[in-house]
Amino acid sequence: MLDIKFIRENSELVKQNCVNRKVKVDIDKLLELDVQKREIQTQVEELRSTRNSGSKGKPTEEEIKQMREIGEKIKSLEEGMKTIEESYMDLMLQVPNMTHAQSPIGGEEDFVTVEERGTIPNFDFEAKDHEELMTNLDLIDFERGAKVTGSKFYFVKNDMVRLNQAMLNYGMEILSNHGYNLIETPDLAKHEILLGAGFNPRGNEKQIYNIDDEGLSLVGTAEITMLGYHADEVLDLSSGPKKYAAMSHCFRTEAGAYGRTSKGLYRVHQFTKLEMFIFCKPEESEALHQELLSIEKEICDGLEIPYRVIDIPTGDLGGPAYRKYDLEAWMTMKAEPTSAEATAGKDESKGGYGEITSTSNCTDYQARRLNIKYKNDEGKNEFVHTLNGTAVVLSRFPIAVLENNQQADGSIRVPKVLQGFMGKNIIKA
Repeated sequence: MLDIKFIRENSELVKQNCVNRKVKVDIDKLLELDVQKREIQTQVEELRSTRNSGSKGKPTEEEIKQMREIGEKIKSLEEGMKTIEESYMDLMLQVPNMTHAQSPIGGEEDFVTVEERGTIPNFDFEAKDHEELMTNLDLIDFERGAKVTGSKFYFVKNDMVRLNQAMLNYGMEILSNHGYNLIETPDLAKHEILLGAGFNPRGNEKQIYNIDDEGLSLVGTAEITMLGYHADEVLDLSSGPKKYAAMSHCFRTEAGAYGRTSKGLYRVHQFTKLEMFIFCKPEESEALHQELLSIEKEICDGLEIPYRVIDIPTGDLGGPAYRKYDLEAWMTMKAEPTSAEATAGKDESKGGYGEITSTSNCTDYQARRLNIKYKNDEGKNEFVHTLNGTAVVLSRFPIAVLENNQQADGSIRVPKVLQGFMGKNIIKA
C-alpha cells in the first residue's frame, strides 16, 4: 500500500494516478477517515494520560467514579475506532501503487513497443498451431485431463516431459550464473499473504482457487509465496539484494476468461513456473528491474524465440506494479482478436504476438503491506523494494518453442541450448 502521509501530502496526484490506472477509489473519504482515526487516537491517549496521572496513591470514591467513567469512554472510543479502521484499511488496500513517469498512459491497447528481437519464421508449408503439433506427436492429452480433473487441465507426455524439464534446467542454469538462489515454494498460501501481495482471495473477480474453511488458497505465482517468505522480517541487505529463482506450480481459474484466445496451453488452470524475485534497497530497484528484463531477454534469445518487449500502460498494470514490461513471443497459433483489434480490422488469423513473460517493479507497495524492512545506513528500519519477473513458464514457453521450430514433416527442432538437457535435437513421431 501507499504511505498515508504521502497520500495526505499528494492527494491530487494520487487521485490522478487512480484515474490513469482506471481504479475507482474514494480518496476524499479515505482522508476523512484518516482524520477521524487520528482524532480518536488523540482523545484516547489524552484520556489514558488523565487516568494514569490520577492513579497515584489511594483514590477517593469520587476519583474512582471518574476513573470508571474515563475507562468507559476509552472503551466506547476504541469500539468506534474499530469500525473506522476497517473502512479505512479497506480503502487503503484499494489504492494502487504510484506509476513510473515513463509508463504509457491508457488502456491495454496503448502499450509502447520498446524493441523487437529475433526473426519471425517464414514457413514454406502450412504451419500448425502447438495443440495440433503436440497431439500429432503424442505430447499432450487434453481429453483425458478434462475427464480426470476438468476443462483446461491436461496430461503432458513423452518428449514433452523432457522438453519442459530441459527448459526449467536451462532457466535455472542462467539464473544461478546471475547469482539467484534456487528455491521451491509451497503451492498454498494464507489469505493474509495473498492480500499483502496485492491479490484479493475473496474478491469479486475470482481468479484464485480457495481451500474452503482453511484460510488457504492455491497460488497463481511464486511471487505470492516469496513475499510471504520474508513477511514481518528486517532483512540484512548490507552485502546486496536478496535474489531468488523460485519454482512453483501455479493455479488460476482464469482459463477461457479473456477474448484473445483460450486455445491449447495459452490459458490453462495449472502450470509450472520459474520466477525471479528480488528484495532490495529503494535506490537499487530501477536498475534491478532492468536486470530482470535483461535476463528474460537472455533466456528468450537463447531459445531463438522471436519476440517484442512492451512497456505496459497504466490501465493494465495491476495494483502493485510501479512499472511493468512484458515479453510477447511470435506465435503461429490462430488467435481470436481482442475487441480493440477487431474494431481496428486487425487480422491475427495467421499468427501474432502473445505474452510469455512479465517483470514488475513494485517499489515498497507490497513490503509495506507485509511489513518487510531492512536497516539503512543510519540504522533506521525502512521498507524494502520488491521486484518479480518470469524466467520460464511451462504454459506459454512451449507454445513459442514448438510453433517457431516446427518442420514440414510435423517434427520439432529442439533449440541448441536445450539439446544437452534434452538428450536429442529433434522431436518426432
